[in-house]
Amino acid sequence: MSAPAGPARPADSRRLAYFATAVCALAVTAAVVSFANGLWMGAIWLLLAGLSSNMAWYYLRRARLSGSRGGADS
Repeated sequence: MSAPAGPARPADSRRLAYFATAVCALAVTAAVVSFANGLWMGAIWLLLAGLSSNMAWYYLRRARLSGSRGGADS
């Protein structure tokens, strides 16, 4: 049985932002290695880096906004 879906706590959003940032850094590294080896698969890694970068900004902003409200939702 899973936990009920409710508003995310600021710590959860902050943790997701850190994970997304780590994925972004790894994807950029993989893209550089792929392009250095002459593989065009690096373009897919760049798309993944862009997606994870946007996710990191979203979750960081979400954590800041819910933290500024004083945690009234939790």
